[in-house]
Amino acid sequence: MAKPDESASRKGRERRTADLQGERAKRYEGELTDRRHREELRRTHAHGLPPADSLQEKESASTFQRGELPHFSGINTFLKAPFLEDVHQVGEHEVAIVGAPLDTGTTYRPGPRFGPEAMRRISSLYSPYYYEMGIDLREQLDMVDVGDIFITPGNLEKSFDQITKAVQHLVEAGVFPVILGGDHSIGFPTSRGVMNAFGRKMGVIHFDRHLDTQRLDLDERMHTTPWYWAAHEYHFDMGNLVQIGIGGWQVPRPGVDEALKGGSLVMTTEDVERMGVDKAAELALEVAWSNGVEGVFLSFDIDAVDPGFAPGTGWPEPGGLYPREALKLVRAFAAEGLLGMEVVEVSPPYDSSDVTSLLGVRLICEVLATSVREGRLGRDRSGAPQTERARQIDERPGTGSSA
Repeated sequence: MAKPDESASRKGRERRTADLQGERAKRYEGELTDRRHREELRRTHAHGLPPADSLQEKESASTFQRGELPHFSGINTFLKAPFLEDVHQVGEHEVAIVGAPLDTGTTYRPGPRFGPEAMRRISSLYSPYYYEMGIDLREQLDMVDVGDIFITPGNLEKSFDQITKAVQHLVEAGVFPVILGGDHSIGFPTSRGVMNAFGRKMGVIHFDRHLDTQRLDLDERMHTTPWYWAAHEYHFDMGNLVQIGIGGWQVPRPGVDEALKGGSLVMTTEDVERMGVDKAAELALEVAWSNGVEGVFLSFDIDAVDPGFAPGTGWPEPGGLYPREALKLVRAFAAEGLLGMEVVEVSPPYDSSDVTSLLGVRLICEVLATSVREGRLGRDRSGAPQTERARQIDERPGTGSSA
């Protein structure tokens, strides 16, 4: 029998441990359905043949790989989500991953055209299950990969038109678009596509070390210019543009002048550190959603993160955000609801051990998981739909288990 002081100590310890995130997460896992995982295994056997007799765990293997495992092999869609060849059918899903492999807009180091490929490849390192949140994207979200947009290297304007048409198609179909860049010149055509389809006032939350508000650079609409053109050509109100992480020795003065005239809110890395992530997120949301805005788009330039953590980018600038700060910020923004997101300026030729590409993937997963947790996308842990789109998918014969 435990002594009285030992019993009190144990109860105190139990109270402290019960509220640990790690302990709560263990309980969340037990609440998750595994219906879609089981359906995936059935399809794996049906399409890829049952495994050889010598394999003991026959339920999780096949002769020809058709499922998630092994992580090091298979066809590299994003998180090994189903590839959707017929984009006319994209409206039957909730989230669409699309690559925009354009780097003609770079002004120093090229390479972001390989960003979509690299992020898809390293995403195979992840499972669809997020421990801390108790979210399983395979179970709770209907996500497809629609491949890459056809880009014309050397012709920015034709490529911009292609990107706008693609993104507009996705948003008009009612899906949440996730765009894998590509350099940041795509910020203009992606936001143009969202604005064309959304048709209402939109805000933008923009992570970067650079303002990207110049009118022209090298006499073209390069990756330093997207928000100028979003504001001046498509009547986007720069007063609803929040720019986080800006600073250092790579911020051209013409862009500063345009940001001042346009009225964007600029928060440096030191501002975030001084205010704290929670207060910084609160201010950013207040500005992005002000003056009648009905939806917010997230544009994340990977160089906003310190190059010690994200070296694979075209214009690295020391002094950027820490990954944990960036992840906490995007969670706060996703919790309020987003129209879509892009991750840009991942440049694999300059990466080290794929860490920059992996961070790009993690940012996307963070947004999707938070959107599910907050009921803005997908299903709860039991599999019950949380949105009208999810309900429609589940009611459509043969489509509710495609992810």
